[in-house]
Amino acid sequence: MSFQRARSEEQREIRRRAILDTAAAMLDEMPVAEVSLNELSRRAGLAKSALLRYFESREAVLLELLDASLLTWLVELSDELAAGVDERLTAEQRANQLAEVLSRSLAARPVLCDLFGAQTAVLEHNITLAVALRHKHASMDALATMTDLVRRHLPELDDGAQMFCLHALILAGALSAYCPPPAVVLDAYEADPSLPRLSPDLRYALHQGLHAALLGTLPRL
Repeated sequence: MSFQRARSEEQREIRRRAILDTAAAMLDEMPVAEVSLNELSRRAGLAKSALLRYFESREAVLLELLDASLLTWLVELSDELAAGVDERLTAEQRANQLAEVLSRSLAARPVLCDLFGAQTAVLEHNITLAVALRHKHASMDALATMTDLVRRHLPELDDGAQMFCLHALILAGALSAYCPPPAVVLDAYEADPSLPRLSPDLRYALHQGLHAALLGTLPRL
């Protein structure tokens, strides 16, 4: 595909959307760390200099994808929590159900987890103040939305709900790097059976961590 320069705001938005869609398709094939500006511009049918008219860097593209993916997930999470948490149960039982819904939902979205994992260490570098401000406002709005959702189903968390939500997203990003481990590590396990296999299932590991965090955050009744 080859693009001509956009002449209107509507055309510019179409170009931006096409670049984001291309980056999203790449993330279905490869981890965040392997997405390069050169390959993104090639697949989008743009010279790198042309792509940089729409996004200042690779990181800016991926941060916008993260923000959009997070909003989409939260809309779906609202329905998943409504179906998966029984308000008639005790706080401890609802905490287990909440951990189950969150772990299942996040594990089903490995790209989102990968973006979480790269957010602070990689993506929030090589960006301008304007991009950082936009992203941080979007992140805080999303965190507030998630906090409201969690508190709706487990009001006993009270002021601890926001910190739990932040920890949940950080945990999802961190665990996604280990579940599954890189191919060469799997080869190492095969080559040396004495090595302990530290390759937990992402959904199981998330559930264990989130459930423990919820029980630790709930007030002692």
